[in-house]
Amino acid sequence: MSTHLSKTRQLERALGDAMRARLPSGFTELVMFCLKMIWAGLFGGMLLAGMILSNRIWQTDWPLARYDALLIYAIALQILFLTLRMESWREAQVILLFHATGTVMEIFKVNAGSWAYPGDGVIKLWDVPLYSGFMYASVGAFMARAIRLFDMRFAPYPHFWMTMMLACAIYTNFFAHHVLPDIRMALFAATILLFWRTRIWYRIGANWHWMPLPLAAFLSSIFLWLAENIGTATKVWLDHGQSAGDWVSLAKMGSWYLLLYVSFTTVTVVFRDALMRESWSPKSAPASAETRSPKPSTQSG
Repeated sequence: MSTHLSKTRQLERALGDAMRARLPSGFTELVMFCLKMIWAGLFGGMLLAGMILSNRIWQTDWPLARYDALLIYAIALQILFLTLRMESWREAQVILLFHATGTVMEIFKVNAGSWAYPGDGVIKLWDVPLYSGFMYASVGAFMARAIRLFDMRFAPYPHFWMTMMLACAIYTNFFAHHVLPDIRMALFAATILLFWRTRIWYRIGANWHWMPLPLAAFLSSIFLWLAENIGTATKVWLDHGQSAGDWVSLAKMGSWYLLLYVSFTTVTVVFRDALMRESWSPKSAPASAETRSPKPSTQSG
């Protein structure tokens, strides 16, 4: 374990211990689950906060365009998270991967007329502000942080090459359906067939719980659809034919559901150690960083 990751976990453990000491005993697990989810989604939440605030205060005659300001804000957040050890370098790798794949898809979709970025900005690639890549990266950051915070295990997990093929097929369909038949219904079925046995095991304190992976993807797609509505309401982007006051089509929830499998597979490229080919039981799990007694530190600070 790297020194950086160790200090990240020490910070999170200190915060967790402080909260557990103040929580009512009957609600400890529920509250800790919510707190961990909020902590895992901190990067994305702060991006949404930046979108809401900038929409309220930004003036068109200001020397800095709003999209460029949002990009600077996102980069500053990333630097801050790493400097304060609120994020590990491993998670930063995931964010970089997501930023690249997300930006490529944004460029294609915008130029295909699926949606648009109506605001001004100097730092754009083919009408796509580079800030947009951080919105995809926030999804990857949430997954990576959640895997670490909840000590997650995914079991039994399909052959990795199968999950890569499915992720590539989903990602390709986001491009190809503009000129070829849309195969998303087959892709929906493929996610169920491939992952129907896979459980996400996660730990809160000393207790383990599990949830079917497809159910977790569906519930996550609801929250991402709500986040997309915040983006349109704050005029960060607009779907084709949509105004800022319109709700995003519920059909987009299906797109987010599929994109989550691409996101998850991307995360597992870095977090392969969380994948278990065989069925898994918490009884076989070694003590984790949250339950082990900390070793005496020889470092100051």
